[in-house]
Order: sequence, then structure tokens, then C-alpha cells
Amino acid sequence: MRPNLDRKLWKDNLTFCGVDEVGRGSLAGPVVAAAVILPRYTQIDGVKDSKELTPKQRSKLFEKIKSQAISFGIGIVNHRVIDKINISNATFVAMKKAIAKLHPKPNFVIVDGFPIPDFPIANQGIIKGDKKSLSIASASILAKVTRDEIMKKFHNYYPNYGFERHKGYPTKKHLKALKYYEPCPIHRKSYAPVRECLER
Repeated sequence: MRPNLDRKLWKDNLTFCGVDEVGRGSLAGPVVAAAVILPRYTQIDGVKDSKELTPKQRSKLFEKIKSQAISFGIGIVNHRVIDKINISNATFVAMKKAIAKLHPKPNFVIVDGFPIPDFPIANQGIIKGDKKSLSIASASILAKVTRDEIMKKFHNYYPNYGFERHKGYPTKKHLKALKYYEPCPIHRKSYAPVRECLER
């Protein structure tokens, strides 16, 4: 089922990329987007929504996707920008950054979720796109592995919060640490659990 959407676009002779992001729901750190252009009629065994894969599987596929892709790009927007322009806008900025790094430039973009507004390249949002498109699923893996590595590095600076385990998402342990230690510099101050701790 997953490659069908890509096959249709390949038949239409489009140079297209799949785009996905990781980190919208995290309380800390950046949002990361990836864009991937795959060769026509590519098959990469094991590629699916990054959330359905183990870290080891994602790491192996990360290298495989990079080696087989015609082009890929990563876009990163940090917590300060997220607080300034909100997570929705920051996500679209990260996607635009990722697409800007592609060569050749795509003439069509498929995005997991919603289309990118105010963008010069024609694009389409695909609900649950990482389950319908090999290109989007590949992008989700590149974004996930990249962001996980960033959060592991942040753990070395801020070890009290457990970033190496939950990657900044609001687990019970993270929320408990947030209340006990108060927010650290990479927490998103515009997010309710963080804002509530600051207001206390």
C-alpha cells in the first residue's frame, strides 16, 4: 500500500519529494523536518512510519535511505524560534529549509499532514502520509534519527531531565523532573507545562 502514492507520481513524470517533521509535541529542543527525493520506482525494505520502528532499525534505514536517495535535506528550527513564531509556523519553516537543500529542485512536494502555505512549489498535504508514501516515510526516518541525536547531545548538558530517553516529550518522568528542577534553557516556554512551571 505504501508505495502506491509514489508510483502514481512517478508515472506522472514528476520530480517530487516527500516531507515529514518530528518534534511538534516535544516540550524541549528543535523541530526537525526532512525532505527526500527517491529514484523512480525505488523499493527500500523495512521503511515505514518512523514511530513504528526501533532505534536500531531506524539507524540502519537512515544510512540506507541516504545512500539510495537522489537528494535529501534536513531543516532544523530551534526552541527560541518556536516560542517566537509558534510550532505550526516553525514546522513549515523547517520544511522549507529541508526542501531548499535538495538538488535537483522538486516540481512537486508531498507533505505528511497539511500542505505548506505560501510556498512557490506546488505541494499537497497527505493525512497519514508516512503510511501511504515511501518518500514521506523515508523523510520521517531521517528527521527522527536526526532529532534523536540532537536530544541525546542536549542530555549531556542537561542530564536531569532524561532527554536521551524521551527526547523532550511530556512523559511522566519528564514532567516530574520539569517541576522539580524547573525548565532548562532548551525548554519551549510557550508550551503550557513549561509556562506553568515558570509562572510558579
